[in-house]
Amino acid sequence: MTEVSSLTGRLLVATPALADPNFDRAVVLLLDHDAKGSLGVVLNRPTPVEVEDILEGWAELAGEPGVVFQGGPVALDSALGIAVIPGGGMSGERTPLGWRRVHGAIGLVDLEAPPELLAKALGSLRIFAGYSGWGPGQLQDELTDGAWYVVESEPGDVSSPSPERLWREVLRRQRSELAMVATYPDDPSLN
Repeated sequence: MTEVSSLTGRLLVATPALADPNFDRAVVLLLDHDAKGSLGVVLNRPTPVEVEDILEGWAELAGEPGVVFQGGPVALDSALGIAVIPGGGMSGERTPLGWRRVHGAIGLVDLEAPPELLAKALGSLRIFAGYSGWGPGQLQDELTDGAWYVVESEPGDVSSPSPERLWREVLRRQRSELAMVATYPDDPSLN
């Protein structure tokens, strides 16, 4: 059995059987996972809202596409910044002010801090409206029910230039039968 804390920094990839429309073909980066619950952001749900429309100072640092992503169905009126700091996964290196490591080179950005604090250190930045959350034991129940595949994240997942293809790309890179799921049709009834 997997330890509760071991899922932080990993990806939840929605299985084709997952019926919740909020998570259809979703790729979720888990930012926190412990006995109290889990919190993550959906990496592949861009919105039409430009970053400059809500966080002007951070717009220049946000990667393409320069839009806000819907991180999940919870607290859509809040914003989270996720950034990759090249070399940020190295032990012994100082982490930049305004950035807190989640896993390896991936971390949370303090959006209240001046963007200039991180400008030189950032490799990529995404802004998310809202987040995905699970109460104690809820995610474990969904995993047991087969709603999610759990796979390793890569720093490039956070800033994929083609978020609409991320679900297939993450599955395709797996070294198991899971790679075949990437070919699952959008609508199997048309098969």
